[in-house]
Amino acid sequence: MPQDTLKLPELSLIVLIGSSGAGKSTFARRLFKPTEIVSSDVCRGLVADDENDQSASGDAFELLHYLVAKRLKRGLLTVVDATNVQAESRKPLVALARQYHVLPVAIVLDVPDAVAHARNAHRPDRRHLGPHVIARHRQDLRRSLRNLREEGFRHIFHLRGVEEVDAVQGIVRDRLYNNRQEETGPFDIIGDVHGCYDELLALLGTLGYVVEDEPVVDARDLGIRVTPPPGPLPSGRGGAGRKQIGDSIKGGVSGNEASHLTSGSPSPGGEGAGGWGTRKVIFLGDLVDRGPASPQVLRLVMSMVRSGAALCVPGNHDSKLLRHLNGKKVTANHGLAETLAQLESESDSFKGQVRQFLDGLVSHYVLDGGKLVVAHAGLPAEMQGRGSGAVRAFAMYGETTGEIDEFGLPIRYEWAREYRGRAMVVFGHTPVPDAEWLNNTIDIDTGCVFGGRLTALRYPERELVSVPAARVYCEPARPLNYRAAQLAAAGTAPGGDLSAQHQQDDVLDIRDVTGKQFIETRLLRGVTVREENAVAALEVMSRFALHPKWLLYLPPTMSPTETSELPDLLEHPAEAFAYYHKLGVERVVCEEKHMGSRVVVVLGQDEAAIQRHLGLTGEGIGKCYTRTGRNFFTDKDLETAFLARLRDALTTAGFWEKFSTDWVCLDAELLPWSAKAQELVKNQYAAVAAAATAALPQVEAVLAEAAARDLDGADALLARTTARRQAAADYADTYRRYCWPVHALDDLKLAPFHLLATEGKTYFDRDHAWHMETLRSLALADPGLLRATPYRVVPLGDPAEVESATQWWTDLTAAGGEGMVVKPYDFIPQGQKTLVQPALKCRGREYLRIIYGPDYLLPGNLERLRQRNVKAKRNLALREFALGVEGLERFVAGQPLRRVHQCVFGVLALESEAVDPRL
Repeated sequence: MPQDTLKLPELSLIVLIGSSGAGKSTFARRLFKPTEIVSSDVCRGLVADDENDQSASGDAFELLHYLVAKRLKRGLLTVVDATNVQAESRKPLVALARQYHVLPVAIVLDVPDAVAHARNAHRPDRRHLGPHVIARHRQDLRRSLRNLREEGFRHIFHLRGVEEVDAVQGIVRDRLYNNRQEETGPFDIIGDVHGCYDELLALLGTLGYVVEDEPVVDARDLGIRVTPPPGPLPSGRGGAGRKQIGDSIKGGVSGNEASHLTSGSPSPGGEGAGGWGTRKVIFLGDLVDRGPASPQVLRLVMSMVRSGAALCVPGNHDSKLLRHLNGKKVTANHGLAETLAQLESESDSFKGQVRQFLDGLVSHYVLDGGKLVVAHAGLPAEMQGRGSGAVRAFAMYGETTGEIDEFGLPIRYEWAREYRGRAMVVFGHTPVPDAEWLNNTIDIDTGCVFGGRLTALRYPERELVSVPAARVYCEPARPLNYRAAQLAAAGTAPGGDLSAQHQQDDVLDIRDVTGKQFIETRLLRGVTVREENAVAALEVMSRFALHPKWLLYLPPTMSPTETSELPDLLEHPAEAFAYYHKLGVERVVCEEKHMGSRVVVVLGQDEAAIQRHLGLTGEGIGKCYTRTGRNFFTDKDLETAFLARLRDALTTAGFWEKFSTDWVCLDAELLPWSAKAQELVKNQYAAVAAAATAALPQVEAVLAEAAARDLDGADALLARTTARRQAAADYADTYRRYCWPVHALDDLKLAPFHLLATEGKTYFDRDHAWHMETLRSLALADPGLLRATPYRVVPLGDPAEVESATQWWTDLTAAGGEGMVVKPYDFIPQGQKTLVQPALKCRGREYLRIIYGPDYLLPGNLERLRQRNVKAKRNLALREFALGVEGLERFVAGQPLRRVHQCVFGVLALESEAVDPRL
């Protein structure tokens, strides 16, 4: 490196060491951001209002260590500006570096005592420091230089004299080898191979890779060429197909990790650049041992890594082979003896290449902007993207509980059960009969060498691809289904039919939904839920809502149109059409608005389907719930009959076969409105109408007598009272249109308008016309229960079509209909600069009497109501829509219940915001 530049790991704890007056603060300010520097003097000033108050040093360093810890926890490079000349002052800093798995770096500013004296003399706040202080600092510094590496510092820079200190004009932040966040895939991640070469060839072929022999020119040629298949092309932000979904090393960093932890160029493994153009394989380690062809597997993997077609992380078996090749004494058990025997016939050149390849493997990789982590044995969130001996040990060996099972093998600590990190973690190491998602982690070692399968996970598609083992190459010491049998015996897997994720999703933590929340979504950068709203949602959710496992989705609120300027109208289709046209939406779908209750229906083909997909037992084949997560039905028998009849309708329509599913989630209206709002109708609407129709005619008669006597103002008051009486009669007629008695199942009508999700898929990528036609065919299977929603597609650039749709709304509302809902043709319009409203409701003149009261059209009232502001309502609708989509996509992707519930809870919390409920 040139003398004017220091090369530092991008994530490190940099400890400046030097006497008072050595220029540490000036050096730090010149080379680092102000926020990266934690100064003991500044901390002393914060706790004592005086940076030179030595009596405050204890509190100051307590604060300094706290700030350093918080920065390291967040993965931020941190510089400690203090004298740090004594070992005891450096010890807690090195301990913090180890705790947060970052590299401690020492930069020693070694200047003559005379220079330090002169600098302090020019600082009024340092003139009190006598020569003995500088001498003691320098003595401690000299003593420290011999022991810095033993203390744990992995990089040491000793700058001797003012010239060397001043010569440093810049730093290079050297990225960690495990940081491959710029590589976004697509990837094919392959589990433990263990020498199963034929199965690896079969799996690569299934994945679309072409493996060919090539001429060997020199001893370093491996004789294999692999051509990857093309991957999905970039499409917007996420790309096509993407869902915006043994032995232990103790102490410090191992020699291998210390040598290859950081680099400005590709690591010795030779990884190539990734991208969306072609797919790339990631091998999860344990390439060797137990199987019949470890050298062939090594040759193939080394060739792929060298050409850039693959990445590879080390497994514990690979590490053991490396130690043997490095001349270390190891016990040739657990398949190593077979590997060594297979390598006997290989050339010394090949063995040297194997040693160099294994020595260059990095413990784990962080990929795709931090959304994907791969490691042989997995990795907790706090270790991801970090570098230390502990990180490498965990990535290769995992962690054990210290106990031994009945097979004489260590019981492994199941870190994935408590994983709450943002990144998806894909790992192997522990063979399992089936790869299953658990808290956004997945173990894809399906025991090929033990007669199981060799499995790959396709990323970002989240698809599993497997090939069976040709035979059992090695009898496992512990059965592959051992863990599943343990769970079943403990009663934690009822019926033996619950996924690994469902086994962990029985309890939600209140800490996940209390306080201020920031929820990342695919459609919006993030949605903030204020603490006071979360408290309100918690009350509703804990007292009234269904079991959280039913709540896959809560529908968003819906904003009305802008206020119309037409006489006697608050809402008109023209404003909805203008809104979408202005935002570049070319087509909209107009749907008749049913006067019912908005419901979400989650339905299984049978109870077993609900158990498999939701982890619920004994709760029937489904639920029908409201926008606030409450069960729609209070009559259990009526609910059972309703769900069974709906299930039968889907069966008659061939729905289950058509969509290859055994469960479905629907967004719908359940009619009549009075089925759920009976008490509201009786106690509010009917009471108002009854009082008005009883009182106003008597008032009208008295005013008529007054008018006959020509009393001043009587005529005007009589006219107003007559208008109010007529308005009250219209009010009663309006709400009565939407009410009828519900005594049996035949009195109910379900009008579904969104097919939200089935097994493995959501339908937000389908346009609204597709939803309408799909559900229309479903309604034909049972027209007695199901009602198809009338709709029409309107090109906004065609005035005749726009006029026709407007007339349709006029006719609907004149005949007593509520109105219509206008939606963009695409469920989620693409190419817009901002997310547009998912729907705008346009209600008729008479129906709005129910919302605003009988007198809303009388002079003065309508003018006042025209001042309503829909901005807050629209903002709320967008946020709730983004959360609803996010929550359902998380569920379909198999994410933990807490991640799904976070979005559902967020929608419910937003509903408590102060927005006019009449909008």
